Amino acid sequence: MAGLSSTDRSTEREAGSRRFVFLLLDQFTMLSFACAIEPLRLANRVLGRQAYVWKLAGEGGEEVKCSNGAAFRLDMGLDELERDDTVLVCGGVDVQRATTKAVLNWLRREARRGVTIGGLCTAGYTLAKAGLLDGKRATIHWENQDSFAEEFPDVILSKSVFVIDGNRMTTAGGTASIDMMLKIIARDHGEDVANTVADQLIYSSIRTDQDTQRLSIPTRIGVRHPKLAQVIKMMEQNIEDPISPADLAERVGMSTRQLERLFRRYLNRSPKRYYMELRLQKARNLLMQTDMSVINVALACGFASPSHFSKCYRAHYQTTPYRERGTQGSGTPNPRLSV
Repeated sequence: MAGLSSTDRSTEREAGSRRFVFLLLDQFTMLSFACAIEPLRLANRVLGRQAYVWKLAGEGGEEVKCSNGAAFRLDMGLDELERDDTVLVCGGVDVQRATTKAVLNWLRREARRGVTIGGLCTAGYTLAKAGLLDGKRATIHWENQDSFAEEFPDVILSKSVFVIDGNRMTTAGGTASIDMMLKIIARDHGEDVANTVADQLIYSSIRTDQDTQRLSIPTRIGVRHPKLAQVIKMMEQNIEDPISPADLAERVGMSTRQLERLFRRYLNRSPKRYYMELRLQKARNLLMQTDMSVINVALACGFASPSHFSKCYRAHYQTTPYRERGTQGSGTPNPRLSV
C-alpha cells in the first residue's frame, strides 16, 4: 500500500499554521494531488516551521485508490472540520460515480459553515454538483469543458489553468495545482517564499490565473498564419451556430477561394471539413461525458436534425451516436469526465 507515513504526514496543528484537508475521491489523479501537497511541504521547509499541516480524508475514512492503482491510507472520514480549514477535493477518473450523495452532503454542510473549498482536476464537477460554484468563476480540464458547460450553466466557466473566486478554488488538473498552490503560498508568506518553493520544484515558469490551459492555436496546428488562426478561433467559439465559410472569409478580409486555398495548403482539408471535425469532436465529448439526449447533443453541435448528425458521425467515427454511447456499458473503459 502506498501512502504518506506517519512521520511524513503533518497531522498536528501548530499555532498560526493553516490546515488543508485533501478529500480523495475514488480513482483520483495522483499527479494533481501531488502537485498540490508538495508545495506545502516545501514551504514548511523554506520557512523552517510547520506553516502548513494537512490531513487526508475520504468516504469511509480508511483507504482510497488513485487512478494508477496506488492506495492511500486516510486520516479521517467525512468528519466535521474547523471553520478555518481549507478543503481540496481531488478528482480523477469517472468523477460522476465518485461524487456520491455522502460526499455532496458533506461538502454542502462544510460550505454552510464557511469552509474554503477547492476542486483539483475533475473535482470541479463535484463542487458544481453540490451547488458550490453557482454564480462563480471556475475551471476544469479542457476535455471536460463542453460537458461541464452544458450541465452547469450557472457556473462562469473559464479556460484558465486555475481560478480562485472568493472561498472557492478550481484547477484544470495536472501541474496546474502547482500554480494555484504557489499563488496561495505567495498570499500567505510573500512572493519570495513562493519563488523559492518553485525553484525547489524546478518549476521555472509560474502561471497565473490569466494563463489558459491549452497551447495557442498556431502551436497546436503547427502553423503560424494569423488569419488561419483567427478563422479557427471563430470556428471553435461558434460550434452551436456554425458560421458559413463565406462569412468566415469576409470577417478576416479574404475571399472564399483564398480561404479554401489556405486550409488546403496548411491543413490538407477544406474549411467546411475542418469545421465539421470540430463539431463532431465536441459531440463525441458530450455523448461520452454527459447524459444529454442524442437530439440535444446534435443541436448543441449545430446539426439541424438527428438524422444528419447520425450520418456525419458515422462517416467520421464509423459508428452511430447511439452505439457510441452504448459502449459505455459493454466493458469498454469509460472516459466520462476523466483525465
